[in-house]
Amino acid sequence: MLAIVPPAPATSSAAPSSGLQVLHWWTSASERRAADLLAQRLGKEGVQWEDAAIPGGAGIGAGKVLKGRVLAGDAPEVTQIIGVSVAEWAEMGLLLELDNVAVADNWRGVLFPTVQNLIKYRKHTMAAPLGIHRVNTLFYNRALFARLKLTPPTSWTEFDAVAARLLAAGVQPLAQSSEAWQVAALFENLVLAESGPAFYRALFVRRSPAAAFDARTAHALQRLRTIKGWAGGQLAERPWTEVVRRFATGQAGMMIMGDWAKPELAEHRMVLDQDYGCVGAPGTGAYHLYSVDTLSMFAGDYRHREAQEKMARLLLSPSIQADFNLLKGAVPVRRDADPARMDSCARASWTTFAGGEAVQAPSLVHRMATDEASRDAIIAEVHRYLLDDAVPVAVAQRRLAALFRLFNLTSQGTPGAQDTDRRR
Repeated sequence: MLAIVPPAPATSSAAPSSGLQVLHWWTSASERRAADLLAQRLGKEGVQWEDAAIPGGAGIGAGKVLKGRVLAGDAPEVTQIIGVSVAEWAEMGLLLELDNVAVADNWRGVLFPTVQNLIKYRKHTMAAPLGIHRVNTLFYNRALFARLKLTPPTSWTEFDAVAARLLAAGVQPLAQSSEAWQVAALFENLVLAESGPAFYRALFVRRSPAAAFDARTAHALQRLRTIKGWAGGQLAERPWTEVVRRFATGQAGMMIMGDWAKPELAEHRMVLDQDYGCVGAPGTGAYHLYSVDTLSMFAGDYRHREAQEKMARLLLSPSIQADFNLLKGAVPVRRDADPARMDSCARASWTTFAGGEAVQAPSLVHRMATDEASRDAIIAEVHRYLLDDAVPVAVAQRRLAALFRLFNLTSQGTPGAQDTDRRR
């Protein structure tokens, strides 16, 4: 990570400010609506949202911009930092501790334990959580499935049978991009289906070389190649919004993507439970592959602290939690949320996540499982394997195992998914 000197303590001459620049990567049409809602609600409470949106799926572009701005001494007051990255930034002493708000509003009592752990570092609260996304979601075209008398596949064997029927009817079975993070997201779905959360954590959280060599990893890699065929063989590198558009316009019968696709489908006038259905990805119906949206505050000279704490408090309010996540496609981070206000897909997500760690798997792609450097290297290796059909499964396993050995040698003493004691 970056070598940066922590900010100096607040001085008495620092004047409070209610204008907060927010750096984030919510730039699709539907994400923009969700961000605008936050800006409007915060504005009514006297906190001005100064937008600094950076395009790029999975926050790749925003992460680079943030690092550059921090190095230049121009950090935004609020930024979208998620998962293990929260601990990485907190380690440098740059983030504002939100303990006053968390204690006063009983975040420990209302948040899901997994969410609570994600935002903690050395027993301090370092981020405000907004919503929980389910990454293991299968979307299917209801009209096509009804016409061909198909049912949503609950296993990969069933998926192959459905895909064959769709292909015979002249429809591409799966909408999928060759973009690196989207390929890796599909792979993490396959690992979860093959193994369940316990093995998934061994592979992506503990980064076990033995898990990399395991037959279950081999099966997931083999399945990734099979799905490449169902998605058209020679995949094109498309942004996720274009993948959604292709599904929405009937160019593919199915799509595996996080539930952030729901509001984007609404932009194409598709209605859940009418035009399309939403279920757990094959083999993962009982599990929740999660990504949690969070906003952290940079301390700076502390003159924005009052507005930052006010913003954190508002973000966790029941009304903003319900309304924001309805527009974002996610579900509230609060355990006391009202399921009646959720659609069928959201209710399934929220109820499954409430099952706790035994059914939860932290998304590698969305920074929930491991540190940024490890994540990037694993994504690159999986992407390389999929694009080059000449790479045998065993070679991909060997490369992953080698990466894991290197990561585990160099990660000692650094914040990450394995440092649970330091984060709690």
